[in-house]
Amino acid sequence: MRSLGLVRHEVLMFAHNRWTRASRQWAERKTDRVRVNDARISGSVRWLLAATMIAISNAAQAHGIVGNRVFPGTLAFDDPAVMDELVFPAMSSLKHPGEGADVTDNRIGWSFTRLLTSTVSIGVEGGWIRRNWGAAQRSGFDTTALTVKDLVYQNDLHEVMISTGLAWGIGHSGAQGFGANKPDTLLPTIFFGKGFGDAPNGLSWLRPFAITGAITLEHPMTGSSINYGIDEQTGQLSPMLTRNVDTLHWGFSLQYSMFYLTSRYTPGKLPKYEPLHQFIPLVEFAFDSPRGEKTAATMNPGLAYVGSAWQVAAEAIIPLNSEGGRTIGVRAHLFLFLDDLMPALFGKPLLGR
Repeated sequence: MRSLGLVRHEVLMFAHNRWTRASRQWAERKTDRVRVNDARISGSVRWLLAATMIAISNAAQAHGIVGNRVFPGTLAFDDPAVMDELVFPAMSSLKHPGEGADVTDNRIGWSFTRLLTSTVSIGVEGGWIRRNWGAAQRSGFDTTALTVKDLVYQNDLHEVMISTGLAWGIGHSGAQGFGANKPDTLLPTIFFGKGFGDAPNGLSWLRPFAITGAITLEHPMTGSSINYGIDEQTGQLSPMLTRNVDTLHWGFSLQYSMFYLTSRYTPGKLPKYEPLHQFIPLVEFAFDSPRGEKTAATMNPGLAYVGSAWQVAAEAIIPLNSEGGRTIGVRAHLFLFLDDLMPALFGKPLLGR
């Protein structure tokens, strides 16, 4: 789910087919055999055919594709897709307020997700952080989290995708040296994505735009833990008590798909081929709201390129207040679509063989 380390990004079966490819093959088989007069098809057969096409749609998506839209993996929070995916490296650097003083965190993160069924994925994520207080440095592992994510709704024509997830931050799996020594933590999340490719002709300028977002409640199971920070009295790095409170992580992204500016896009029709191999400018807004404390806010403009088997994305981290950071930071991720890179191993869900 990538929310515990503020990391991202698809849907359903994730074999490298699509609804349109499947429907085209179905149509070719139909032509080769016999043309059926629609007027002679009984109501029950029509319902069966409709259900079959819906099943094909729900079993053949890949890379966060819904209709003409591909939702790229976002970086400050996860996207609504479920898929076989490896994110590595996930790098970031930002100066921000720490325990007792401003700190600079340089992080290399990773996450791995595997389809359990066509709509449910399980995963694990973690990272390595080097924290610099100026006079002292510490490095070690970030908190490790186990995740489960379920795609609960998808609509191809209206470019809608909604998922829910739950992560378990494993208690004391992170280092004390930079505040990652946390108790067991539960993180329920809802993810959403909506493209505007279904906009009417009068609002055709809206079609390349999309919005995605995530809302996560981080709930620690105990109220305090011990981590290192700068003692205000001595000015030295030393163990200190950290108060653990519920924190709401929430954010959204605005995206602009170049696909809608090409001849590959036809208004009102599903694409003939997957809408991949495109640049997608985007800006993410991320907020962390600890209970009883000020919200940390950042704006993150960047650019993603989505290929057939991978995605690369980078963005600036621009603090919107002092809690969000002291200077402009940077973040970059490489996403690997494992079902395309290793189809023999990741071509089907674990429970769908």
